[in-house]
Amino acid sequence: MRRVVTASALVLAVSAGAPVAAETGQTVDAVKKRGAVICGVNGNRAGFSALDSKGEWSGIDVDTCKAIAAAVLGDKEKVQFVKTTSQTRFTALQTGEIDVLTRNVTWTLSRDAKLGVDFVAPTFYDGQGFMVHKNTGATSVKDLDGATVCVLPGSTSEKVTADVFGANGLSYTPVVIESKKELNTAFFGGRCDVHVQSTSGLSSARATVASNPDDYVILPGVHGKDPMGPVVRQGDAQWRDIVAWTVYAMMTAEELGVTSANVDEKKSSKDAETARLLGTKDKLGETLGLDGDWAYRVIKQVGNYGEAFERNVGSGSPLKLERGINSLWTKGGLLYAPPFK
Repeated sequence: MRRVVTASALVLAVSAGAPVAAETGQTVDAVKKRGAVICGVNGNRAGFSALDSKGEWSGIDVDTCKAIAAAVLGDKEKVQFVKTTSQTRFTALQTGEIDVLTRNVTWTLSRDAKLGVDFVAPTFYDGQGFMVHKNTGATSVKDLDGATVCVLPGSTSEKVTADVFGANGLSYTPVVIESKKELNTAFFGGRCDVHVQSTSGLSSARATVASNPDDYVILPGVHGKDPMGPVVRQGDAQWRDIVAWTVYAMMTAEELGVTSANVDEKKSSKDAETARLLGTKDKLGETLGLDGDWAYRVIKQVGNYGEAFERNVGSGSPLKLERGINSLWTKGGLLYAPPFK
């Protein structure tokens, strides 16, 4: 009888809109006990995850990790970064070496279904591109018959290369290289004719590795779809929700005009969704097992999505990428966060 009454009371509470606190998950417990979020990153991709001239981590993927730390631990600096390769990244997540993977990982059906991991909210939409030296004379992919192509084993780039060359009836010789750093050295050193990667990755390599960036051209066309964002282990719903809603908080903040500079002022906003985002209405943090200021800290310490994009890959960065499809849905892009309700 007691069970029935308790269950009925819970149903009434939920239907009345009362928040239901999340049960503490295994990953959250480990993170809090350790006092740091361990993030798997690329480590050699400027604009996404790399060490800057001061020896400090920066990039969009780095900011995602810092935002999670701000939400859960109250301090964006409570993060440990682990460099991973395209071969080790999923193993590191599966075995618990890292808590979350933010290594410009493309979300695909086979990875989602087979690897025991969950992809959450995409933080960057991209596609694969082909880059060549200007002296090749190539103006399109169709000019690349017989080319040597630098690729990472097991990567999306490797699969797209096979698909694109096959579809166009072209032959090529793959030069398989285990690490991104060595791949960049090989391509810019003339070991192969073509560099294949997401267009943002090509832009990053050209801007930061090439001795003369103007000597290289990214051929027209974007091939395939590369939705990239954080990845977590399956089986911990609370951690998945925390990571996903941390990303959504940054997107929603931009949509609502909340920035790191004005978030304190916005705390007194009468707008219902702004109030829910910043924890002054409905106590939504409790449903994630967090306190009311979790999203406020994310925005105050890391910024909204637009701020992160601008400083890392936008006009305020060496990459100078256009927002394009990474604009908010209200501005013709693909970024869309579910409502804070």
